[in-house]
Amino acid sequence: MSPAGTSSGQLDATFAALADPTRRAILARLASGEASVTELARPFAMSQPAISKHLKVLERAGLVSRGKDAQRRPRRIESEALAAATGWLEAYRRLWEANIARLGAVLGELQAQRGGGERSRPRQQKKRKGQVR
Repeated sequence: MSPAGTSSGQLDATFAALADPTRRAILARLASGEASVTELARPFAMSQPAISKHLKVLERAGLVSRGKDAQRRPRRIESEALAAATGWLEAYRRLWEANIARLGAVLGELQAQRGGGERSRPRQQKKRKGQVR
């Protein structure tokens, strides 16, 4: 299980589906409301069967569902899989923020030890006889 309690397989499917820009664009369109395959295919330079393949990937990942409206089968976005991926990412964001905060504290202590946070000057090398600068 991941930090957010989602199975690894579900996260793999979600992130694999989100890896493709066409599928992300489909999700962006569905965020404004359900749409048919024909409506989803309209902005893309690809066939309806190609869009259908993308939709199947999104459906397997749980990001999209298929409705029934007489002859029309509109697709709609599903929030659960996105929420699980967001939760997983959020757990790691908190981890990294805590690490960065600790690093900032250590750097602050080091600067305080060096004299109030001033930058130390680089050491000047002694001139050797015959050396020109």
